[in-house]
Amino acid sequence: MFVKVIATPGAKKEKIERISDTEFEIAVREPAERNLANRHIVTIVAREFRVLPAKVRIISGHRSHSKILSITD
Repeated sequence: MFVKVIATPGAKKEKIERISDTEFEIAVREPAERNLANRHIVTIVAREFRVLPAKVRIISGHRSHSKILSITD
């Protein structure tokens, strides 16, 4: 399954908004440096779909606000 995420790193408050079954807007407090924000976004998506974070992978958008993540079973 593929999930589209619009990410906002360095936000004042963490926010998770589900737009549809496979689209999210996620704001995280972690900065975009040293991959901190991406790691937290992977953890949030894993929690939302009730899978281990190791099952979630960023396919595209490592350095972009728009990301596509893959979730495997």
